[in-house]
Parts: sequence; structure tokens; C-alpha cells
Amino acid sequence: MELYKPQPSPFVKTINRDIYKTWNGESLINFKWNTYGKYFYALIWIGFIALLGCFTAAATIPQQYIDEDVRKQLLITTIILGFIHLSFEVRQFIYDARKWIRDIWNIFDVIAYILPIYTSIIWLQSSEINIIPLLSFSCLFLDIKFLLFFRAIEYFGVYFAIIISVAKEIISFLVVLLIIIISFAHAFYILLSPRSQFSFEERTNNDDPYNPWNIASTYNQVFENGTIDSNSYIIQPPDGNTNMFVDFRTAMFAMYLYLTGDSSALSNWPYINNSSLAILIVLFSLLIVVYLMNLFIGLLNNAIEKNNDRVSYLVLKAEILAEIELFYLLPHQRRWESWFPEVIHYYANVDKAREKVKEIIDNGEWDNTVFPKLKKNLMKKLNIQFTDDISLKHILIEIQEMKQKLQV
Repeated sequence: MELYKPQPSPFVKTINRDIYKTWNGESLINFKWNTYGKYFYALIWIGFIALLGCFTAAATIPQQYIDEDVRKQLLITTIILGFIHLSFEVRQFIYDARKWIRDIWNIFDVIAYILPIYTSIIWLQSSEINIIPLLSFSCLFLDIKFLLFFRAIEYFGVYFAIIISVAKEIISFLVVLLIIIISFAHAFYILLSPRSQFSFEERTNNDDPYNPWNIASTYNQVFENGTIDSNSYIIQPPDGNTNMFVDFRTAMFAMYLYLTGDSSALSNWPYINNSSLAILIVLFSLLIVVYLMNLFIGLLNNAIEKNNDRVSYLVLKAEILAEIELFYLLPHQRRWESWFPEVIHYYANVDKAREKVKEIIDNGEWDNTVFPKLKKNLMKKLNIQFTDDISLKHILIEIQEMKQKLQV
């Protein structure tokens, strides 16, 4: 039962930024990481590299350079390793489904495992041609998942912590932005979709300006005297990209392209004769491209400044350790006193400790009412003289009392 519903330790229950702002929190993480964390993390990473290597080799090596039996063995190994990794995600979901769903990276992990498994199964049963898109996306998710393993290394982890923290803070803004883009895509779709029936297979002649046949590229014959034949000599057959507003899905993609600077989807019609189109383009440009995108950049800057510290990285590393502790350690390993002692002693450099204490005092975060004797002894050891507001009040009261006595 404990394998599926492990009992969380106080370390798992109390992961928050306030703890890891202190040296105590950092020393706790360092102890756990050096004791068991880095070894289990390395094993997990090696297991994933095996999965990545098997699937990548099967998907990337050309057919003339690899035997079909070897490819099948690689795919079978991919399926086995994929299910092993996926089982840990299932355990996390069973442990706390709500917390698991709230973390978008868990969903990403599941996709990174399920896609290669599904693709390998399909590949073993069918030809390679039918699964090329699946191979492409599977390799993409596996490669990104491999990159995410670097988040436990401080040199890279600080940036991953910023990426993850910022993404969580701006997700609501992105949802609002997406809804507005969909709304504009809907408006453009209604305005620019063809009014009459047409077929891409047969040319349709009508007066509908939104008919793809009427906006397709045409080529006219030029006579020797310089006149141009009014009848089209060659017509390039239209496709789904000629008028991207034939379908609502391509209409949304057209809005995304316009957001990135490609306005070709909206340049098939003269703006002078289509004022509604011009108004929608201006509204979209002002609201989305100019206002919301600049606001988005500002929010990104604020979020980056807020999360650009080691605390975000330490919280991320603590979450990794908590995951290892709950789902990779065996029940008896979680009871080893050498790995989970009640008290941890650590050494701190005197000069760095003095600088840290002075920084806390300058920030007004030093409270002598909490562990007063301990802090008093620490101040003596560090040769720091500190007078808080309470001491100053006592001194003022004593001075006033002395003045009153002298006056009497």
C-alpha cells in the first residue's frame, strides 16, 4: 500500500520559498541531494537516455543502414522502457491527482512517454510511411524531455526555474490573449469565407470575391504589340492556403501568422473596396500586436525580475527531491536514519555568515524576539553590535527617568 500511497515527510509537506531563502533550507537540500538525490536522479536520467537512444535510433537511422530485426528490437525496448517511466507518472497521479494536473510539466512528461510507446506499437503493426508525423512529434517531445533533466544542475536550473515560474504567472494572460485571437479569427472567418459553393477540383466561375478560384494567381498572354489578353492564359489551381478563411482552423492559423508578422493571408483583397476588412485589421493590430503584446513583454520582465534568484531554483530542486523521495525510494529506504536524520549540523563560513546577518538586519528582517539567546550568542561570535528598536526605547525611557530625578 505504501508503494502507491507513500507517507510524505515534513520535507515534502513544507516546500515553500520562505524556507529556502535561508541557509537552513539550502543546507537541507544539499544534504538530501548529496546523500541520495543525485544518485537516483542519475539512474532516472540514464533510464531515460536508454529510452531516447532506442527510439531515436529506430526512427532516425535510414533503412539501408539498420536491419529490420534490430529496428524491431529497438521498438520493443522502447515500449518496455516507456511503460516503466510511465508507471511512475501513474503513481504520482494516484498519490495526488489534483496536484499532478496543476503541474503542466507532468502532462508534458506523459506525452513524452505515451507518444513513443504508441508510435512503436503502430510501427510494429504497419508501414513506416503512415507514422512519419508521429515519429516527428515523438522525437521532439523526447528531446525536450531530455533537456529538462538539466534543471537539477544549478548552472542550467536557474534558467529552468525562471521559465517555469514565469510560465505559471502569465498563463492566465495567455488564456485571455488566446480567447481574443479566436474572437478575431471568428470575425475574419465570417467576413472572408466564400458566399457560394465551390470545389478545389473544378473551376467555379462566379462573382464571389472570396471564392479561392477568383483570387488564385492567373497568367495572361502578352501580344507582340504590348497588349494583354483579357482572358487568363494559365490559372494556378487554388488550395486551402489560397483563402485561409475557407476553414475556421486555417483562419486561426492565419491570425497566428499575422501576429508573427506574416499578413499574406489578408492581402488577397483591396482594402479600399473592403472597409470592414481594413477596420478589423486596424483593430487587431492596435489591440493585439501593439497593446497586448507590449503588455505581455512588460509582464514577462516583471515576472523574470521576481523569479530571477536562487530561491526559485532551490524550490525546483526541492520538488525533484520530493518526487524521488516519494516515488523512487523504497519504503524501508525512507526510514533510514542516515538519510533522514532528525537533526542536521552544517558548517558556515564566518565572513559569509557575518555578511548574511548584516544583510538581514539592513532589510529589517532580524527579530530578536525569536530565539533571543541563540541570536545573542551568534551576534557575539560574529562580533556584530546590533541595537533594535526595543532596546532604543528602553534607553530613552531610562534617560527620561534620570532627567526627572535630577529635576526633583
